[in-house]
Amino acid sequence: MPDDFQMITVFFKHDQSKNLDEIQAHLRESGFWREFPPEGIEIQSWYVMMGIGHVVTINVPASRLREVNMVVEKRAWKAFTTEFYPTYDFLPFYEQFHVEAQKV
Repeated sequence: MPDDFQMITVFFKHDQSKNLDEIQAHLRESGFWREFPPEGIEIQSWYVMMGIGHVVTINVPASRLREVNMVVEKRAWKAFTTEFYPTYDFLPFYEQFHVEAQKV
């Protein structure tokens, strides 16, 4: 990943005042499925957490962070509340710590 990219995790928490059909209708009508993420933004992972909503990790050039935010605000709100978190891949560190711990 280039140095100017930031991994971001986005929590799209379901608006539980709406049922799934209402949420999906809003996402279709708002263009969310068409426009998120903006072209050129890489999806690292996309999971659904039961009872929560969608958890999406994307790689974003710093210069395009506002663009990602604008798509979320224009397309996802009313279906989801959102939270953004800077993220990094811990797996290589875990694997190293695990191997070292096995030697003890």
